[in-house]
Amino acid sequence: MRLGKWAALTMMLLVYVLTALAQPAHAADRSIGIYLDGRKLASDVSPFIVPKVNVTMVPLRVISEGIGASVAWTPQTRTVTIDDSSVTIELKAGAKNGLVNGSSVALEASVQNTQGRIMVPLRFVGEQLGLLVDWSQSDRTISLTSPGYAPPTEPDGSPGSNPGSGGTSPGTGEGNGGSHPGSGPGASSGLRGAWVSTVFNLDWPTAASYGKQDQQKQEFTKLLDELQHMGLNAVFVQVRPAGDALYPSQLVPWSKVLTGTQGKDPGYDPLAFMIEETHKRGMQFHAWFNPFRANTDAKIDTLAANHVAKQHPEWIVNSGGTIYINPGIPEARQHIIDAVMEVVSRYDIDGVHLDDYFYPSGGTFDDNAAFLTYGLFKNKADWRRNNINLFVQQLGSAIHDAKPAVKFGISPFGVWRNQSVDPTGSATKAGVTAYDNMYADVRTWIKSGWLDYVIPQIYWSLSFPAARYDTLTSWWSNEVRGTGVSLYIGHSPYKLGTNEAGWQDAHEITRQLDDNKQHPEVAGDVFFSAKDLRRNPLGIADVLRAYYGG
Repeated sequence: MRLGKWAALTMMLLVYVLTALAQPAHAADRSIGIYLDGRKLASDVSPFIVPKVNVTMVPLRVISEGIGASVAWTPQTRTVTIDDSSVTIELKAGAKNGLVNGSSVALEASVQNTQGRIMVPLRFVGEQLGLLVDWSQSDRTISLTSPGYAPPTEPDGSPGSNPGSGGTSPGTGEGNGGSHPGSGPGASSGLRGAWVSTVFNLDWPTAASYGKQDQQKQEFTKLLDELQHMGLNAVFVQVRPAGDALYPSQLVPWSKVLTGTQGKDPGYDPLAFMIEETHKRGMQFHAWFNPFRANTDAKIDTLAANHVAKQHPEWIVNSGGTIYINPGIPEARQHIIDAVMEVVSRYDIDGVHLDDYFYPSGGTFDDNAAFLTYGLFKNKADWRRNNINLFVQQLGSAIHDAKPAVKFGISPFGVWRNQSVDPTGSATKAGVTAYDNMYADVRTWIKSGWLDYVIPQIYWSLSFPAARYDTLTSWWSNEVRGTGVSLYIGHSPYKLGTNEAGWQDAHEITRQLDDNKQHPEVAGDVFFSAKDLRRNPLGIADVLRAYYGG
């Protein structure tokens, strides 16, 4: 009987512990909303209140992406540095005082590391940056107001309203870089970026600049100036186009797009130069990697001696005349992670960005040998998806462990799955889907929090019946809602002027931007690609400049 009593008590204690562990940290604070000038700010980790001192802690991302200040985390000294045009704040984990422009100021709460994110006291930082900070207990919202900000008025002259923001409505705010605010009638306050393709010398550098570093530098600064003049505040530059690099690497060869010959030193560090010039303009720089594409063709003999296809031919699969690094081999995946982390550790990038080159979407991919060796799934499709899941999870963890302020994002194909195959998919009729053809289980990445942002490539118009833009934007908004993962939308100005439905007018893009406003989850837009904006088809550059107030 005594044994039974102790067993019952033990069981009750176990249930209590498991129940407690099942409760997420700071669960009661998940509903805290943060608004800047009436615009709700996204947070990749839920804000929480420190007990007793009642201080709201937010991740650095809210400061950098939402408020627009420059942030840096130095893990060696466990110090956060926040820099605005006139204020520099230094906060050290565990310290009772912070430094504001070199002067010591007392803190009520110190820097913390939560769920791999560096958290800082919002009121202290906000007020030091010159913002008015107001807390509403009734609806659990924090309103940040910029100096001189005036709420927009309704047609009758009365102030607009925005739930939880003290009676203000969403304003235009500032751009992510903090130096190029949008102010036009349709100005977006979120990220506004462009992909810069280097493969085949598509966007930069030109083939005419091979081996000419001064010309390449001039070309890139001109590209930045033109994009910023359109109202953009971020670039996603392809630094690994085909198993190579636009920076000096110990692991992979120099890219041929710089000199015309793979492995040839261009005489300078293009990545360092590009980051410096981008940050000079207050713009974000995201390093874009093609993870698994080994080369744009199957010509191994033209590759440098230290290219992965020559060093590890057993990792390479030829599919449709293009060679890929096999995602099914753990050592091959780790090689790519190491190559990415080389950039993360050495350069002051704002983000690591991957495109949708996982498994090729068509043709035969001969990975039978790897499946026999490493496959723990009966179904090869599930095994392939697990390979990519492991890669995304491990890369995300490596990035956040090394530099928590660096964002990690992926731009998957715009259709996850069709509703005809999966009732939870989108009401589309796409011939290719991310889940079934690229083996990209984006839903798992989002729900698991392995990403900071996702940029689905929604490259169809509002009038394309098989995959309508608005249908897909709604679907992706639902996917990220409540996850803390930011949603940016990938747009296709390269289609302007083509015969595809909806692309005969540059205002197709602005109509899409207007549609995004129906979804608070949409935090920005990215355009493919820079060259297609710069050549100004149907006047799109002028349209964006007017829309963003550039």
